[in-house]
Amino acid sequence: MAVEITDANFETVVKNSDKVVLVDFWAEWCGPCRMVGPIVEELAKEYDGKAVIGKLNVDNNPNVSMEFGVRNIPTILFFKNGKVVDKQVGAVPKAQLAAKLQAQL
Repeated sequence: MAVEITDANFETVVKNSDKVVLVDFWAEWCGPCRMVGPIVEELAKEYDGKAVIGKLNVDNNPNVSMEFGVRNIPTILFFKNGKVVDKQVGAVPKAQLAAKLQAQL
C-alpha cells in the first residue's frame, strides 16, 4: 500500500529517507490520476522494502506541491537522498515508471 504523504510528514518520509522515494502528486477530481493510482499501488507492493512509494493529494497539501512547482497532475517525482532525481508528468504505462524507479535503485 502506498504511503500517504502530507505537508506535515514530507520531511520525515521523503527528505530523510535512506531509500529511493516515488511521490505521486494527484487529486480526486483528476481523471489521469485515477489511471495512474492503481499502477502506483502495484509498484508499492512490488518495491516494498526496496523503495518508498507514496501519494500526495495536491488539494490537501499545497505547500509541498508549490515547493516543487507541481502545476500539472499526475506528476510523479523520484527522490534520492532527499533530492529530486527524476520526474514524470502525465499518465504513463507501469513499465515506464518501473524503469525510472529501477534506474535509481
